[in-house]
Amino acid sequence: MNHPKFQIYQGNDEKHYFRLTARNGQNILSSQGYASKASCKNGIESVKNNGTSADRFEIKEASNGKFHFNLLAANKQVIGKSQMYANKRTCQSGIEAVQRVAAEASVEDTTV
Repeated sequence: MNHPKFQIYQGNDEKHYFRLTARNGQNILSSQGYASKASCKNGIESVKNNGTSADRFEIKEASNGKFHFNLLAANKQVIGKSQMYANKRTCQSGIEAVQRVAAEASVEDTTV
């Protein structure tokens, strides 16, 4: 399957997770663990609905000086988290990548 896409997978803890890949195949957003696949799919829909709005993202600086972002739902709950970025500018580029692809990304379920 081509990129961008959401990929649903099951972790060693038996929970369901998703990750969003950019057009180049790099992971740009990861989810929390969900008890059910249905909840995981709801998380993906939340990213599709919230991922295009700039005001749904928050940038955080880690104690080591690197940056990461969270995508928030309307109720301010974290829907997805990014990887760590070397600086704020590349972190912002990660946000822009999510905004570009979230609504159009297909879904691949690797748990079936």
